[in-house]
Formats: sequence, structure tokens, C-alpha cells
Amino acid sequence: MTITRLEPEERLTGAVIYNGLVHLAGQVADDASLDAEGQMADILRQVDALLAKAGTDKSRLLSVQIFLADMSDMAAMNRAWDAWLDRNNKPTRATVEAKLANPAWRVELTGIAALR
Repeated sequence: MTITRLEPEERLTGAVIYNGLVHLAGQVADDASLDAEGQMADILRQVDALLAKAGTDKSRLLSVQIFLADMSDMAAMNRAWDAWLDRNNKPTRATVEAKLANPAWRVELTGIAALR
């Protein structure tokens, strides 16, 4: 089976397609000065772009893991999530508090989607 890598960077690839699945790398906001809601909205825009590049979309998300630098940002993060979520095709989701690589990052997200 072919492995396709989208948006390779120095240390990672933005998404890897294999065996009918799209595996997303940890996505963080391009603008770390935003609050948690703004960072999450930026991340979700990136997810939409990566999934489109792979030939699928958020309705095909199977699972998502969200990492918050501080659980007090949960409500703000959820506002962006709720505005973006495909209500008819919700993925499984886990949200945990974690120390992120850049102290300015409030949110990081990774996930797996099915191809069409």
C-alpha cells in the first residue's frame, strides 16, 4: 500500500495517508498570541485545509485528541469546536491537559479521518 505524506516539514509531516485513513500531526495555531478560542478556530481551519488536500473533510473524522495547556480554557476551546463541528458526524474525542512545546500555545489537536 502507498503511503502519502502531505505538507512535510523539518521534523514531521502535516498528515499521512495510509490504508484509507488520514492521520493528522499535532496542529497548533499559526498565531500563538490568540486566546484559546482563537487558537482553536485557527487549528480547525488548518484541519479543514489538510483534510481537503487529502480528499476528505471533517464529516469523515473518526477520532480527535485535544491537548489544552490549561483546563480553564476548556469552555473557550469548546466555543470554537461547537461552531465548527459537523453535528451529524461527530468524531470520538478526548481532551486532556498537557504541557505544550511552546508556552504560548493554548491548544493542540490531532486526529484520524477516513478517506471518501
